[in-house]
Amino acid sequence: YIKSQTIGNGVTSVTVSSAFSSSYDNYRIIVSGTVCSANADMTFQLSSITTNVYSYQGYYQLVGSATLNGYGSSAASTMAMGTPGTTANSFAQLEISAPNLAVTKYANLLTSSALISVNQGGQIISNVQSTGFTLAPTSGTMTGGTITVYGYRKA
Repeated sequence: YIKSQTIGNGVTSVTVSSAFSSSYDNYRIIVSGTVCSANADMTFQLSSITTNVYSYQGYYQLVGSATLNGYGSSAASTMAMGTPGTTANSFAQLEISAPNLAVTKYANLLTSSALISVNQGGQIISNVQSTGFTLAPTSGTMTGGTITVYGYRKA
């Protein structure tokens, strides 16, 4: 366990600082209980890495649909994290390698909400070292929920 942070009411973004250090190489970030004012994607951005170096691809499935849909983006300034929705609490689990190391970072994401389920992989092609991150909806605001950060112990 590294830290936990509550998401406020009607905020357009939340920044989690001092989440990554040299104590751990890999991390798990869990976001739970968030409701948004609009059905818009949530985005993830490492602190100090705001340029177009985020690439990701994955599959999503709308709740109640049997259709599996693929998507992807390269050279983006943030990484998409699925759609939390406006009516129910959502859940996201992001695994990220080496956010505080001077190497390319890799991420795997699983999200679920009343709208959508997402399975995604990606990379952040930057040697910039980061100690925190920001979550933000692409439109509207978010309310409630908790962000918890865990570090994987080095062997």
